[in-house]
Amino acid sequence: MSAPSFSEIVRSHSTRAAELMGVSSAVQTILAEPKRELIVHFPVRMDDGSFRLFKGYRVQHNNILGPYKGGIRFHETVSLDDVRALAAMMTWKCALMQLPFGGAKGGVTVDPSTLSRGELERVTRRFTHDLGDNIGPNHDIPAPDVGTNAQVMVWMMDTYMNTVSESQKQVQRAVVTGKSLAAGGSQGRDKATSQGMIHCLQRWADDHRVDLAGCSAIIQGFGQVGSHLAMLLVRLGVSIYAVADKSGAYKSAEGFNPHKLVAYVREHGVLAGYPRAEPISQEEFFSTPADFFFPAALQNAVGPAEAERLDVRLVVEGANGPITPEAERILLDKGVDIIPDLLANAGGVVVSYFEWLQNRRTERWTLAHVDARLERQMNEAYMRVSLHAADRGIDRRTAAYALAVAHLAEAYEERGVFP
Repeated sequence: MSAPSFSEIVRSHSTRAAELMGVSSAVQTILAEPKRELIVHFPVRMDDGSFRLFKGYRVQHNNILGPYKGGIRFHETVSLDDVRALAAMMTWKCALMQLPFGGAKGGVTVDPSTLSRGELERVTRRFTHDLGDNIGPNHDIPAPDVGTNAQVMVWMMDTYMNTVSESQKQVQRAVVTGKSLAAGGSQGRDKATSQGMIHCLQRWADDHRVDLAGCSAIIQGFGQVGSHLAMLLVRLGVSIYAVADKSGAYKSAEGFNPHKLVAYVREHGVLAGYPRAEPISQEEFFSTPADFFFPAALQNAVGPAEAERLDVRLVVEGANGPITPEAERILLDKGVDIIPDLLANAGGVVVSYFEWLQNRRTERWTLAHVDARLERQMNEAYMRVSLHAADRGIDRRTAAYALAVAHLAEAYEERGVFP
């Protein structure tokens, strides 16, 4: 029997939660599948003059709570099943955080590291053009994800703005979030996902009377989330002894200096070759004793073998679906606490909502204002999930899905189904 797909795993989480909360079969049927799936094939002229055909996706899962919201991923493994699962997760995440957004996700099957800057821009602009009016500031609002960044979002925004009339251009700035500050982005958006993880970590430490100063961590994935997380952790006195990315795993006996490590990765693209680290195997990485483990790479990156090796007290999920169901059972049986993805990495979409609001209102918020609002929303969500888990005697993942599904079910029960 083959292992379940990523979308099947996500669906099983939501189904279990829906049954736990007594959600009607009608609502479960509606939420089981996305509303719309778009696949596009588009040609791009490469630097050598040749043409290459790319495949892109946009899946819109549900919009009962508001416009679709979700990232754009550029990665060589992007598939319809992955995008379908990630779109559903965005629905649950926005519902859990009580944001007026639905869930969507998109991507292009490409390794962006193999493209020149010019090729990356042409891929982005052509993909955006082919999405057409399937996106829009009142309909579906993309954001960065794995393999994309603020620059990619700015190209998407500019392309979309140039498809509308001159009189309507400026009001389209909110078509994407995660933009650069100069192009209408928000203060704090670049670190938002990592900052939200830190708030969850701090609340967990408060609940368990743990002094974070002097604690240790290992981080899997050193992109936007992992790099900002490393810098935030060290400010709290947490030492990072092992890190891993697609180039391999590395350890430092005295703990990494995250500023030097981030500077190196910005210059070289990966961790490989960093002079102040010792290369280690993946088995050694997962066997490194630490207080905290932060998976911030891709889905299903931690399986049963990795879970057996982990020697940590807490896992905080920076990636979506980083731990397989079998691995999660092993960790829970070992007494390892888990702060699940729906909650832990929701800081990104929360600050995306703030950016969307600022664009719609033509406002500019200070970093202090953004950080304060993010902290309040993360703390409130953490408390809701923890209390529900304790009241029901369930794990936090199930509690997070249960609260999300219940919020969506309430909306359907009040609005009904047309006609």
